[in-house]
This record gives sequence, structure tokens and C-alpha cells, in this order.
Amino acid sequence: MKIAVIGTGYVGLVSGTCFAEWGNHVVCVDKNAQKIAGLRQGRMPIYEPDLDELVERNCAAGRLDFTCDLAEAVEGATMVFIAVGTPPRAGQGDADLSFVYQAARELAPLMTDDTVVVVKSTVPVGTGDVVQKIIGSVRRAGTFSVASNPEFLREGVAVRDFLAPDRVVIGVEDERACKRLLELYDGPIGLRDTPIIVTMRRTAELIKYAANAFLATKITFINELADLCEQVGSDVGELALGIGLDKRIGASFLTAGPGYGGSCFPKDTLALLRTAQDHGVALRIVEETVAANEARKRRMALKVMEALGGDVDGMTIAILGLTFKPDTDDMRDAPSVPLIEALQRLGGRIRAHDPIGIENAAKVLEDVDFFEDLYECARDADAVVVMTEWETIRKIDLVQLKQSMRQPILIDLRNALDAEAAKQLGFRISGIGRSASTESHVQDIVRRRNRTLRAVKPTRAKLASIPMREK
Repeated sequence: MKIAVIGTGYVGLVSGTCFAEWGNHVVCVDKNAQKIAGLRQGRMPIYEPDLDELVERNCAAGRLDFTCDLAEAVEGATMVFIAVGTPPRAGQGDADLSFVYQAARELAPLMTDDTVVVVKSTVPVGTGDVVQKIIGSVRRAGTFSVASNPEFLREGVAVRDFLAPDRVVIGVEDERACKRLLELYDGPIGLRDTPIIVTMRRTAELIKYAANAFLATKITFINELADLCEQVGSDVGELALGIGLDKRIGASFLTAGPGYGGSCFPKDTLALLRTAQDHGVALRIVEETVAANEARKRRMALKVMEALGGDVDGMTIAILGLTFKPDTDDMRDAPSVPLIEALQRLGGRIRAHDPIGIENAAKVLEDVDFFEDLYECARDADAVVVMTEWETIRKIDLVQLKQSMRQPILIDLRNALDAEAAKQLGFRISGIGRSASTESHVQDIVRRRNRTLRAVKPTRAKLASIPMREK
């Protein structure tokens, strides 16, 4: 079938490309002429592993195209996906839906009868109702459908998440939308065993926010327990293993760190709170999650200060990793930003390294010296802070790192490095959820014994191993 995707941001570009990989004819449309020209030449506007390969393959096969002309994209399309941004409104917390509504207004006169419009953007409950009214003001009722199909993509593994998802959620109000979306998602081989949940449109809209709020709460929970572990002489890594192997809890999102960030959790928790407030419902757990996460980001600067004896004035601090997570160039709500800004206010001089995110980091950080080489970043530093657990940072040569530094002080806010090896080399190391009393011979025995039980992060499979549509 022919599909039009409005928006070539993170969600729109990944979704449109993967729809094409399933054998559909897809046209992605965006008003940014520079971005469209770049995509036609194979230049990606975002960093996402495997995406460039998929775009190149499907463009070459004639299944994927990019345009600035909405009429061209919509012509002959049986389904149109709206995948534009819904950023938080400044000072408000709720989602800015102006791009969604503008897309609906511009789309309405260009549609043909029997078109299914699918909102892919993350939107508050009731947004689909408004989209239906906007389109209905131009087109006769019953000649079109509006559905919800929220995305559940993790940056860094978005292609795999789309092609082999945990589940597909579709929210519909009529048989036309239900049939069309089931036809789209029932076909690909990789989705044959994937649960497809059909709900009312409003329920589908809420599922996305509820899922992200729950995961944000899980992260905040383990972060608070990490603070307790530091005080009582326990180890948050072993604690997470012990509770995560309980099938009712699960091991994912139980890695302690400096707080969650990114494009989804911060804005989606705030938007969910605003929706609840508008309907007179108290979501106390989500409220506390948001507050605790913001407090944690600020507290990380104090952790660095403590490691440096209580004062960072005039000291050089090297930050390794800037993006909110590995395998992405996304700096939105990255914990590195408040940490760096706080250390600068306290008089610290900041040097920073990131494998991919330097260009975006330079847009939001001032008075920071950026380095492509992590050892050069650490040169003459009084302390090194690990902020993002990139694989290159996990595999850092501690001997070479120490030789580069002025003082062997290492603050690992992701517990990404081998703390015992660093200690043996003479580093003074501070981690998350571990006190000095936990670093003992007995603890080393425990860690070596439990290493075989830990959930191993799956290696990203090559695209060729992902089942595609039968040809």
C-alpha cells in the first residue's frame, strides 16, 4: 500500500523507512527543504544505528522517497501517518500540539475518501478527537478515519524496536481504521508472533504516556535505593540483580545512574501530569518521580565535589559522555547539562568528550572545551567523570587514562568501569550505589559469582538477521 508520513524527525523517519522495508511505497514529507535535500542524498539528520543503511536500500528499491510537497506525498495514499514533534510548551509542561493540528488542517483538503489518518506522535488523551474535528470540518463524516498508533522506540535501537517490537498498539473508532492497520502490521514476517493490541483511540493515546511514566518511576526507584546503598554499605548492582530476576519486576531499567533524560521520559511525565490535573486526578507517584529525578541531576554535582574534597574552584574536570544515553546524538534533557552547568557555577573548568554528540552538545553548553579523543580530554584533569556509558568509554585503557590526568580521581556515574581494577592502579574512584565498605575481598568474590547471572545487554543484530516481508 502507499503510505504518507508527515514529519521526518526521529519517529517519522524511522517509521517511514521501516514501513518501506516491509514492502510498502512510502513518501515522507517535511517542510524543511534542507533536511529533505539531505535525505535524498543519503545524509541522515539524526544518528541512529542501521538507519542510513535502511534508507539507502529502500530509496534504491524505489519504495522510499522524500518531498516537501504534501499533496505529492498524500496523492494515492491509503494511510497518512502524522509524526510531527510535540515538544513541551515553555513553562507549561503540557505538550505543544500545534504541529499536529497544523498537519491535520493542511492534510484535510488533500485527502481522498477512504483515507485513514494515523497519529503516530506522542499526544495527550483526546488529541485524536480534535484531529477528527479538524478534518471533519473539510471532509464529509464517514469518508475518513482517525486512529492512534503510538511508537515505542528506544534511541540507539529504534530500527530493531520497530522491525521486531514487543507489541503493537492501535487505537481505533471504526472498522475501516482497524482493518487497514491490521493489514499493515499483520503482513511482515517479523511481526507474526507480535501481540497486536486493539483499543479505543483514547486508550491507545494514554498507553504511551503510562508506559513511559512507569519506566521513569522504575529508574527513579533504583536511583533512590542507590543512595541508601551508599549509606548502609550495600551494592546497588547486586541489589538490582536480586530484585530484577523476579519475573514480576524484571531486570530492565534497574541500572542506577545520574537520572533519566532524553526526548521522551521528561516531557511525557510532565504531559501526563498536566492531563491528570486538567481532569482533577492526582498522580502522586508520577509527581514524586519527576521531582526526585530533577533533584538527582543536581545532586550529581555534589558527588563530584565530594570526590574532590568539597571544592572544585579552579579545577579541571573531564566529562566523558554527553548524550543522555549511548548510541544516540540526542542531548535533550541529558543529565550532563545540569551537571556541567553546576560545576561551572562552582568554578570548575570543563573539558568534554562524546563519540557522536559533540555537535549537538555545543549548541546547549557554553565555555566547554570539546575533544574528539577521550585521552586528550582527560589530559591534566583533576578528575574524570563518566556520564554516558558508550562502549568506547567502557573499554577505556585505565593505565593510559591515569597517565593523562593530573590527579587520579574517577567519578563513575554509570558504574561502567571496573572499579576494582581502577583502585589497583591507584585511582580514587567514586561510583553510584556503592560505599567504600562494599569494596572488599568478599565483595569481589560475590561479584565474580554473580557476573554469570547478570542480564547481558543483547548485541545489536545485523539488519540481515531481522525477518522482513516475504518477497
